[in-house]
Amino acid sequence: MTRRRPRAWALGLGAALMAGTPALAGPATAGSPMPPQWPSGPAYGATATGTAPTDSYRAVLADPRLVALIETGLAHNQDVALSLANIAAARAQYRIQRAALLPQIDASAGWNHAGGAGTLVSGAATKGDSYLAEGSAASWEIDLFGRLRSLTAAQKARYLASEEAARATRLMLVADIADAWLTYAADASLLTIAQSTYQAAASSVALTTRRVEGGVAPLSDQRQAELVQNSAAADVAAQTTALARDINALRLLTGAEVPPATLPADIADAGAHLATVPAGMDSAVLLRRPDVAEAELNLRAAKADVSAARAALFPKITLTGVVGVASTALSTMFTGGAFAWGTGAAASWPIFNGGASKSAFRLSEAQRDASLATYRKAIQSAFRDVADALARGGTIDAQLAATTAARDAAADNFRLADRRYQGGVTSWLESLTAQQALYAQDKALVSTRLAAASNRVALYRALGGDDPVVGNSGN
Repeated sequence: MTRRRPRAWALGLGAALMAGTPALAGPATAGSPMPPQWPSGPAYGATATGTAPTDSYRAVLADPRLVALIETGLAHNQDVALSLANIAAARAQYRIQRAALLPQIDASAGWNHAGGAGTLVSGAATKGDSYLAEGSAASWEIDLFGRLRSLTAAQKARYLASEEAARATRLMLVADIADAWLTYAADASLLTIAQSTYQAAASSVALTTRRVEGGVAPLSDQRQAELVQNSAAADVAAQTTALARDINALRLLTGAEVPPATLPADIADAGAHLATVPAGMDSAVLLRRPDVAEAELNLRAAKADVSAARAALFPKITLTGVVGVASTALSTMFTGGAFAWGTGAAASWPIFNGGASKSAFRLSEAQRDASLATYRKAIQSAFRDVADALARGGTIDAQLAATTAARDAAADNFRLADRRYQGGVTSWLESLTAQQALYAQDKALVSTRLAAASNRVALYRALGGDDPVVGNSGN
C-alpha cells in the first residue's frame, strides 16, 4: 500500500476546497483619485515644470537661524521621540511574526537521584542517578496556504508604515517650527509698528494739548489724539504678550531654550532667505508624501490580512518532533541504546464554528476596502494642499506689490496731512484719519509678507519634503 505524504494530501484537499471559498476580489477602482496635472487658471500663474523637487529643508528654509532651530527640534521634540519608539515597536512585532515561519526548537536536560530502598518507576525499583537530555520542535505549522506568510507581509507593511508616520511627524515638525518662527517675526514687526504709532501719537497729543491750552484748537482734537495713543499702547501690550507666547511655542516645538540670536528682527528679515519650491512636472510627485505612503502601506497590510483570513479557511497542518537521550550514567549518555526520537503530524480544519471564520474573512475584506478609501482620500487631500499653495503662490506677489504701494501712499498721505495740520491749513480730523489709515496699511503689509513666507513653507509641506525615512527598513 502506497503511503501518501501529508503535504500532498493537504494540497489535494485544499484544491478541492477552493471551489467553495469566496474569491479574493478587490473593490472597484475605476477612476483615478488624483488629476494627472496641477490645476491652471488666473490664480495659479505659470506652473513650474521639471522633475520633482529634491531640496531639503536646509535648502528651502535656508536661513541659518531657522535651520538651527529645526535641527534642535528634530533632536529633542517628544513627538519625534514617540515616533521613533513606535518604529522600534513595529519592527519588533514584524520580527516576532516572521519567527512563526520557522520551527521553534527547545532543549532540556535533567538529572534525578533516587536513594533508600529504591523508587518504583514504571513497575521497577530503581536506585541511583539518572540523566536526560532532549531537543524538541513543538507544533510547527506548515504554511501550505500562505497564512503565516500573509501575516508576516502584513506586519512588515505596518512596520514600514510606522516609518512613514515618523517621516510625516518630522515633516510636520519642520513646518511647524518654520511657521512659529515666521509668526514671531510678524509679531515683532507689529510690535515695532505699534511702538512707532504710540510715539507719533504721543507727539500729536503734546501738540494738540498746547493748541488747546493756547485756545487755537478744540478739546476734541486732544481727546482724539489721546484715543490713538491709548489704542497704540494697548497694541504694544498685546504684541508684547504675543511675542512671549511665540517663544513659548518655539520652546515646545524644539524641546529646548530658544537662543535670542536665532530669532528674526522682523518679517522682512525672516522671509529674505526662504527659497521657492517648484511644484514638479506632474501630480505623481504626491505619492512620495509620507502620509500618502503610509496609507499605501496600510492598504498593503490590509490586503495581506485578507489573504491570511482566506487561508485560515483551509486545514492547518502542524508537525511535532522530539529527539533525546536517557541513561543512568553519564558515560553511556550517547550510546546507541540511550538514543530515542519521535515525530508526529496533525491536521485541523474548522468544520463548524458558527460562521466565525467566514465572518473574519468578510471583516478583513471590509477593512481592506476602508484602507483603500483612506488611501484615495489621502491622495486627494494631498492634491488639494498643493493646489491651494499654488493658488496662493500665483497671486501673492501681486497682492504684496499692491499692499506695499498702498502702504507707501498711506505714509505719504499722513505726512502731507500732518504738515497741513501743523500749518493750520486743515483740521486735526484729517490728520487723524490719515494716521489711522497708515497704521492699518502697516499691519496689512506685515500680514501679506507673513502670508507670502508661510506659503513657501506650506508648499514644501504639501509636496512632502525629502527627509529620509527615520529608522531602518531592513529586516
